[in-house]
Amino acid sequence: MDQQQLLARGLAALDFDISSGVLEKLLRYVDELEQWNPVYGFVKAKGQDLIIKHVLDSLGPWRILEDLFSEMDKQFSDNNKLRIADIGTGAGFPGIPLAIAFPQRSFLLIERLEKRTRFLENVICILGLENVEIHQNTVEDEDENLECAIFRALRPFADKKLFRTIWKKVKLGGALCAYKGRIMHAKLELTGLLDDPVLSNMAAHAKITPVWVPFLEEERCLVIARKTLNI
Repeated sequence: MDQQQLLARGLAALDFDISSGVLEKLLRYVDELEQWNPVYGFVKAKGQDLIIKHVLDSLGPWRILEDLFSEMDKQFSDNNKLRIADIGTGAGFPGIPLAIAFPQRSFLLIERLEKRTRFLENVICILGLENVEIHQNTVEDEDENLECAIFRALRPFADKKLFRTIWKKVKLGGALCAYKGRIMHAKLELTGLLDDPVLSNMAAHAKITPVWVPFLEEERCLVIARKTLNI
């Protein structure tokens, strides 16, 4: 099975309409990544592993996120439109695949390294992703507050200083979404926040949802915490 067949089957398994242009854009993204990766070393995976462990892994929870975004639309008016911020996006995971999957949604990719932001700028130009903005920055130095903060392979929740910063930047009515591996590990990470004055309520009310990724034999889950008046 070649890369196109693998990705097409994975998307079909996730109930994507592959006639919508999603497949073609994702393949072009993979092609750009494989051209730049030997020079910049964005990810260790290549070939089928790149598609399974990064592209399909990024899209695994798309139905969960779709429901979340629809629910969050009720919290934000047209003047304060929901935007999804991918923190520490690296080579664009999960932000680029999600931006392709949700062309009607606005995405902000936050990445501090110039070599990565140059790559991302090239990708959004080639793919014509008008719904993506890139900030070469750290989340600590971001001026704007965030409706939805999403991240994958960032840092464990044990980095309390980082996650205090992220949580404080999430707007009321907004959400924090963390891609995680094993559910047990995610629970342990959240338990470690229960004594933190800033993060304890977030951790106590966070929901962990299992995620299935086609062709991946490893456990995945998504941690979602909504920011309400009580949190």
